Amino acid sequence: MLDFINTVITELRASSHWELLAVVLAIAYLVLAMRQNSWCWPAAFFSTMIYTVLFWNVSLLMESVLNGYYLLMAVYGWLVWRNQTTNVGGMLPGVEKPVIITSWSLTKHLKIIGILTLTSLVLGYIMSNYTSADFAYLDAATTVFSVFTTWMVTQKILENWLYWLVIDAASIYLYLEKSFNLTAGLFMIYCVLAVVGYLQWRRQLHNNAVMA
Repeated sequence: MLDFINTVITELRASSHWELLAVVLAIAYLVLAMRQNSWCWPAAFFSTMIYTVLFWNVSLLMESVLNGYYLLMAVYGWLVWRNQTTNVGGMLPGVEKPVIITSWSLTKHLKIIGILTLTSLVLGYIMSNYTSADFAYLDAATTVFSVFTTWMVTQKILENWLYWLVIDAASIYLYLEKSFNLTAGLFMIYCVLAVVGYLQWRRQLHNNAVMA
């Protein structure tokens, strides 16, 4: 136990202050998202702003681009989720009803996974042959799946947590290889919280069905 604590302290000291701040904000985002609290999106915005720069500096190009996308989705998610309690005044055409948790069929998920996998392979090939990106295929896959899964979160699709579980597990290896050890530790926590988040949202979905 003492060895583990010493290892954590060493990693904290070795990590940049910016990475540490990004990790804290990322944890805040996930905990608030699990509670369906719209303040998760400002936390996500500032966390991803930091990671966009950090990943670009170590040639994880797609991860950097992905975090730029997260910035936009943080704004979108904030507006959509806030619509549950306030009127956004027509700022988002077509978003008129509160967003509630829903679930998709296995068939739909298989089709989506197939499309995303094919897209990842094509993008990975391009990145591998025409850019300086490291781990091009893995970088592309985590990016493509994360782009779609982030949208699933804004729409409160239950299975987003299962997608994140796989994405986060793959990302751990990527970050360890780039010496983002603190971030890799964060994603280990993410894997656990993704399971908790799934169970919480599934319970809420069941309660909503009973009350309907």
